Amino acid sequence: MKSLIELLEIEVKKAFVAAGYDEKYGMVTYSNRADLSEFQCNGALAGAKIYHKSPLIIAKEVCEILQRCPYFEEVNAFAPGFINMNVSPAYAAEYLNEMSNDSRLGCEKNSNSRKVILDFGGPNVAKPLHVGHLRSAIIGESLKRILKFMGDNVLGDIHMGDWGLQIGLIITELKHREPQSVYFDSDFNGEYPNKAPFTISDLEEIYPTASALSKENEEYRNEALYATKELQNGRRGYIALWKQIMAASVADLKKNYEKLNVTFDLWKGEADADPYIAPMIEKMKADNVAHIDDGALIIDVSEPEDTKEVPPCMILKSDGASLYTTTDLATLQERMEDYAPDLVLYVVDKRQDLHFLQVFRASRKARIVPEKTELTFLGFGTMNGKDAKPFKTREGGTMRLQDLLTDVRIKMEEKIAENATITGDEARNVAAKVALSAIKYGDLSNQAAKDYIFDVDRFTSFEGNTGPYILYTIVRINSILNKYKENCAQQSSDIIGTYKILPAGTQGEKALMLEASKFSETINFAYEELAPHKICAYIFNLANLANRFYHDTKILTESDSEKQKSYIALLSLIVRVLEQCIDLLGFEAPERM
Repeated sequence: MKSLIELLEIEVKKAFVAAGYDEKYGMVTYSNRADLSEFQCNGALAGAKIYHKSPLIIAKEVCEILQRCPYFEEVNAFAPGFINMNVSPAYAAEYLNEMSNDSRLGCEKNSNSRKVILDFGGPNVAKPLHVGHLRSAIIGESLKRILKFMGDNVLGDIHMGDWGLQIGLIITELKHREPQSVYFDSDFNGEYPNKAPFTISDLEEIYPTASALSKENEEYRNEALYATKELQNGRRGYIALWKQIMAASVADLKKNYEKLNVTFDLWKGEADADPYIAPMIEKMKADNVAHIDDGALIIDVSEPEDTKEVPPCMILKSDGASLYTTTDLATLQERMEDYAPDLVLYVVDKRQDLHFLQVFRASRKARIVPEKTELTFLGFGTMNGKDAKPFKTREGGTMRLQDLLTDVRIKMEEKIAENATITGDEARNVAAKVALSAIKYGDLSNQAAKDYIFDVDRFTSFEGNTGPYILYTIVRINSILNKYKENCAQQSSDIIGTYKILPAGTQGEKALMLEASKFSETINFAYEELAPHKICAYIFNLANLANRFYHDTKILTESDSEKQKSYIALLSLIVRVLEQCIDLLGFEAPERM
């Protein structure tokens, strides 16, 4: 189903052709002067130079033809050559009724479905999630939903840090605490205990302790580096500990991501890519793609058109140690062999831009990734406090994600407690849903690449451009629909789903209808540009118009039953659109607030 503006553009292009001009001049846009018209076309201005005619004359000729088209209520030419158009209320209603009858609300799937690997998350195991993990999770989950909705086959990969020095540090600290443990006995050949010698809480204390010691004690750090090497060389006791660290960490990560309504299809990490590193490096050397420079193995990735220096991509350090670039290239090798994706999309902090530029170029030069496979880096900005600096606790430390979620939920509980109609478990459940909307909408309403201020007071407000405001609008509309079903629909055998939307009787109603008609093009824009913020902007406008319509229109007390049914049909469509949009953003509305 084409969008309303696309259908109007088809008619305008036909009119240009009928008037003797090229159809390319019939491009239609939304009016930048809403007080003058709903849509406009500026093609006559460009055509004037080609046809050596006054743009106003061309515009008037086209308008004369368009005035016979039933899609338009009013068409006018304005100096110096603008074509202003208002759509017919009857045609707008016809479009919305067709939209209502479509399970996808008129939004067609992409005809060329792609296999997509979406890399987002990136937590290190044995460490609690902190606010720095928030944006990748929120943006990545929304993009995953948008891509899937548009027909792509998407696999979301958490890509954990699970094979580096942090594991060596944990093993070293465990060894210092329990040196007699069988895990550290190189002669032990039996089965290791099923129960881990630690809890996730223990790990969250052990890692920072070990990390701090390694910074002040070189001997301790060298011991941790050696433990890391032993692990990666397959030492039995260390592999057993690693598996138990992974089991505890993954269980905790799943619990915390579940609170964010975030899921992953693949729970892979750096360890999964490790077997690919050695053969990948050998092939790079054999193909003369990589070479030794000052003891390190590198790939030159600079290109003649670069406007600033792009350093070589280092594959191995001079001591033979691998780096993040090594692991990321090996991960790409694994993904190409296992999944052959059409697109690999990374949702990562924008400060990693140079790293991914180097990795992408190196992967092409080493023929790890074929040219037909698209590699995309979507870098996001930082979440800052009111001081415009990266968000911290009151004490100045990095805030745990769980603590942030709890703080926002408690604030929502306090606000909901003011409504005496919701108490107990229901109030807590509602607060959790509204708090999640506040956090996610507060993040996603900003363009991903931009830094933003995390303002708890503003984000949890039920007024303004916030998640709670959007949810409040949905709850309000559903309340109206439920009251209608209880009080009005029971009086007849009518099925609400068969009600038709009639032509708008007021400007406010028409404005709401036209905004609703933008659903499919909004989702397409968000899909093509990887931009969830476009959905946020759309539903904020739609919610504003829906609330205005509610205030200006007697819906449940309307005496004209046909008009009332039209209002119910319109609101039913609006709430479906809003609910579909917030699902794509990754949150849901409660039944009441």
